[in-house]
Amino acid sequence: MQESIKKLYDRYDYAPNVPLKGLLIDGKPALTGIDPARIGDYVILTVRDPLCDYVDDPAAQIAQHLEGAEMIARTGMFTTYTGTFEGARISIVSGGSGSPEAELVLHEFIENTDASTYVRVGGSGGMHESVRPGDVVISRGVVRDEGMTQAYVAPSYPAAASYEVVMAFVQAAYDLGVSFHVGVTRSSDSDFCGVGRPSVGGYMQPRHLEVIDYYRRAGVLNGDRESAAVVTLATLFGKRGGSICSVADNIVTGESFTAGAGHDTAIRVALKGFSVLHRMDLEKQRAGQDFWTPSLRGGTA
Repeated sequence: MQESIKKLYDRYDYAPNVPLKGLLIDGKPALTGIDPARIGDYVILTVRDPLCDYVDDPAAQIAQHLEGAEMIARTGMFTTYTGTFEGARISIVSGGSGSPEAELVLHEFIENTDASTYVRVGGSGGMHESVRPGDVVISRGVVRDEGMTQAYVAPSYPAAASYEVVMAFVQAAYDLGVSFHVGVTRSSDSDFCGVGRPSVGGYMQPRHLEVIDYYRRAGVLNGDRESAAVVTLATLFGKRGGSICSVADNIVTGESFTAGAGHDTAIRVALKGFSVLHRMDLEKQRAGQDFWTPSLRGGTA
């Protein structure tokens, strides 16, 4: 525990009453049910989202791309698979939507496992004219317009994706020859008024009329519900975080929703990106470096 955090924790009157690593059932983290030793170096967080047109539990469906994939845990909330892809050991966990659900996974995984990297893979809506349905967006930063991360740290704290994750995923997208963007994503709790869409019976308030154009002018490409949670908490706790989302529609251009548009592409880029990242990690290890640099791939380091 970081010394400055320990000093604060030591003042916490309820420490004896709150298990530091969270609740356990039969010796395993209660909500995910994982055996920490069976979690890979790289973790995909995904959502049971009908908008992505899954035909199975998303963890099971994505795991079909892995070698030696096994379901290692299933509870009433989350399902987890682990396998390998081109040498990268990857775990995939599916659950419900939104930052609060992502927090539960991230707490149990970060507190109990040695996984180094957490990436949100899911669907999103386009909110900039440069983005088309069927494209994918690799996030280099996330607007934290949801509530969960603000319980951890001030809104001014940046949700900046790991540069290594971004580089690896960009390389994977180029290798696969797919249409992609790198930019800023916005995460919101509300899926209606909070993103500038009317709710029941057309309900809106005057401030909702400006939401879409406000973020469009700021160059935000897409919106989702989980990216801010994954990137912020990973960064806070010394891990690498990132996000890659498929785009199913575009509220600015009026291009209509198609379930699952681009989502297979997002999955392929994520898995290929982890294989690239794995090679980068091996190159760092061989060179004795903490951070990856282009010279490593050129063999001059």
